[in-house]
Amino acid sequence: MKTKNGGGAAAERRLLPRWVLLCAFSFGLGVLFCDRFGAAPEWQNPVVAAAQRRRQERELAISEDFVAKPKPASDRDVMREVANTHEAIQYLDKTIATLQMELAAKRSTHELLGSANGMSQQRKKAFVVIGINTAFSSAKRRDSVRQTWMPQGEKLKKLEDEKGIIIRFMIGHSATSNNVLDKSIDDEDAIHHDFLRLDHVEGYHKLSAKTKIFFSTAVALWDADFYVKVDDDVHVNLGMLVTTLGRHNLKPRVYIGCMKSGPVLADKNAKYHEPEYWKFGEDGNKYFRHATGQIYAISKDLATYISINQ
Repeated sequence: MKTKNGGGAAAERRLLPRWVLLCAFSFGLGVLFCDRFGAAPEWQNPVVAAAQRRRQERELAISEDFVAKPKPASDRDVMREVANTHEAIQYLDKTIATLQMELAAKRSTHELLGSANGMSQQRKKAFVVIGINTAFSSAKRRDSVRQTWMPQGEKLKKLEDEKGIIIRFMIGHSATSNNVLDKSIDDEDAIHHDFLRLDHVEGYHKLSAKTKIFFSTAVALWDADFYVKVDDDVHVNLGMLVTTLGRHNLKPRVYIGCMKSGPVLADKNAKYHEPEYWKFGEDGNKYFRHATGQIYAISKDLATYISINQ
């Protein structure tokens, strides 16, 4: 009996380490399972589960904010975007200007076709209309022109009737009515009959507007092949001018003169600053080729274009 009891105690001692090892293995497996697959269900530990859920929500919000709000760009990137936007606006403005010019050209063509179909019966046919730009104070210059290259009296009328060459001093009026300056021009015109009065207020800073009004007025009065603008301090070789124009009579959109090109003045402190310089290119670029203002000629289609779109 003693032997049997001693054998049972020995068996129990042998089973005890096995149970300890089994419990330790189960505990380790449980820890591993929780680490890999998340926290215990809420029903197991509601306080810990709620705290973990709030922490996960905060982490998710921080992650979303990071994705929705990228890192601020550098100043260089901002300036590049501003420059690109400015270039896009300039390109759009140039495109609109081009479309407007094309539309104006179509209108000019329609006007020319209408003239060819009999709408210009009231206008006198001519080969060239020469407008001599003059001012109230330029009486001596006008006398010099009359004594040199501009015919007078019957010779001037004969030149118009036989050759179709119209020559007129072009001048507007003073800013006030019944001015002594206007009266002096009226008296001079009564003697020579060689003025073309324009609906324009005289002024040095309005010369471009005066030139446009001259072309518009001349187109309305004469159906000419060419229109010439010349200053009153230029003495013209009339025969050479007519011969030169005759060589280009059958060409469209003729623009003849002493052509030049100068830099676009973007500096605001420059005397002849161009406010819209960017329309002609970047800083330092040159204007398109154009004639100097002393004398130049344009054909009928260009003069009509100016008349319609001045």
